[in-house]
Amino acid sequence: MPKAPEGKPRGHVSKDLGARLRHAREQKGFTVRGLARYVGVSPSLVSQIERGRVMPSVGTLYNIANQLELVVDDLFRDAGAPRADRAKLSGDAGDPVQRGRNRNTIRLAEGVRWERLTPQPDPEVEFLYVVYEAGAASCDEDSLIRHGGKEYAYMMSGRLGIKIGFEEFELGPGDSITFDAQMPHRLWTIGKKPAEAVWVVYNRHGDSRTKTK
Repeated sequence: MPKAPEGKPRGHVSKDLGARLRHAREQKGFTVRGLARYVGVSPSLVSQIERGRVMPSVGTLYNIANQLELVVDDLFRDAGAPRADRAKLSGDAGDPVQRGRNRNTIRLAEGVRWERLTPQPDPEVEFLYVVYEAGAASCDEDSLIRHGGKEYAYMMSGRLGIKIGFEEFELGPGDSITFDAQMPHRLWTIGKKPAEAVWVVYNRHGDSRTKTK
């Protein structure tokens, strides 16, 4: 199965992602070394991510966001703007429609892309269009992801492997899945075509694990 190392940005990436992570880390009182210890990566990697020189894998980004008590909405390119400006970027204030032509997008390491499907941030639900390019994975085989909440997914095209605990599943078009996100899990593309899915994470901060600095 392919691995998902952190890599340099490619394509149109979320603006100022690293700067937002650095600001959130400083606000929470973490040092670079302390945050790196919790996330399980090197201080050098955290520093490079904060400076925008490296894009994190899905697993690394989720671990950082969980530790800093950020929701995925906080990481999109309009998250640092005032609420009124965010509304302008996604549509008129109060408009319930998110147009496909201007979704807020984050591109992560090794060909993983998240596009937000809500016109404005939602504090309880992360509603995303997710693409895993051929060869992409959410994390290394021996570094499964854990975070709070429940995940729900519906496969649109391609094939996606999902490991939850000790069990592995293969999803194809029309398949769906739901699971407790506190169970260690990993995602990867199967085959040579991109895997595309609609993804929902509910109550990601309902995490019973103890956080330490």
